[in-house]
Amino acid sequence: MYQPFEYFLGFRYTRSRRKNHFISFISMTSMLGITVGVMALIVVMSVMNGFHKEIRERILGMASHATITAFEGGLAEWPDAMRLAGEHPKVIGAAPYVEMQVMTVRGESVSGAVIRGIDPSMEAQVLDVGEHMKSGSLETLNAGDYSIVLGSELALKLGVTVGDKVTVVAPTSMVTPVGTIPRLKRFTVSGLFEGGMGEYDSGVGIVHIRDAAKLARLGDSVTGVRLKVEDLFEAQQISRELAESLPNLYYVSDWSDHHRNFFRALKMEKRMVGLLLALIVLVAAFNIVSMMVMVVTEKQSDIAILRTLGASSRSILKIFIVQGAAIGVLGVVLGVILGVLLALNVESIVDTFERIFNLQFIDPDLYYISKLPSDLHWDDVAMTAVVAFIITLAATLYPALRASGIQPAEALRYE
Repeated sequence: MYQPFEYFLGFRYTRSRRKNHFISFISMTSMLGITVGVMALIVVMSVMNGFHKEIRERILGMASHATITAFEGGLAEWPDAMRLAGEHPKVIGAAPYVEMQVMTVRGESVSGAVIRGIDPSMEAQVLDVGEHMKSGSLETLNAGDYSIVLGSELALKLGVTVGDKVTVVAPTSMVTPVGTIPRLKRFTVSGLFEGGMGEYDSGVGIVHIRDAAKLARLGDSVTGVRLKVEDLFEAQQISRELAESLPNLYYVSDWSDHHRNFFRALKMEKRMVGLLLALIVLVAAFNIVSMMVMVVTEKQSDIAILRTLGASSRSILKIFIVQGAAIGVLGVVLGVILGVLLALNVESIVDTFERIFNLQFIDPDLYYISKLPSDLHWDDVAMTAVVAFIITLAATLYPALRASGIQPAEALRYE
């Protein structure tokens, strides 16, 4: 028998197959419960990360990483703003834009929308809208032609397609001899895009920046300048650095400012789902408690012999903690291995089930995606494993204290 003997006996009790087979069954059930809980946590968190990544990429496909605007009115010095922003080493693209709220009208169909004026030759530097075109292209937007590219859902609501006319009603007004009337302009639909986000597909129309500036009566000014940075997660820090380096005439914001509440909701959702799934591990931990209590009851004679041979209460405590911890560690390790393997291959596994049972788990017409996304984060794996191990270790304390005869308050004094 090797030293320290507490570890030897703890592992020996774990491997023991004699006498009470019911205890062995509960021990196996507890380990499998921990394995399933850890595996489910890792897989679900990875799938949620995949959905969040997909949503973030789609939002940033239509919204820039950062924007520079004026505090009031249009931005007249936008070439200077672009030049100064381009001097930052982590800014890799910049393009001006004009944006305004309008009403789009086609016959009796009316829908609110956001008209976004862009420079087609510079747009690819900041956004990838061109990659989401269903028909037509951004190159069809020429100054003076008054062409418009609509979101697919907005076009569906208006009942238009490529080649049709759409009337845009601007919030600005004109004074005429018959009174004040809103500014109206007819645009020809030259393309349709589908970015996969209902907010944009159902409420955005893209026109040439000069046509939008005329409609908004901005003259040579623009609404602002959009920026693309190397790492979107550093956009907030880069925005702060730009705000400090640019004159006080400019206001700099980043993508997290425009969608702060939405991403906070996603983060809270991930936390709550993780908490709920952690209950699976907690249930398995209660099984460990019941199993350990029965083991302690069965091993009363062994405990008496050990105490007669000179084993201390602390040694008895260690023996049963080692036994319970061994079950928890084995369950956590198996759960982590299976969870990582499933998270890395969840897309192919779902595809296989869909082919075998002729099912479709995700409707692309509803969710804009056809596959289950997964994005494994190793920090989530580590956090899940640590929390599961702490829960299982805590579950062994009461039975181990009962076996050793140590009171909980007295146990705190042990180092």
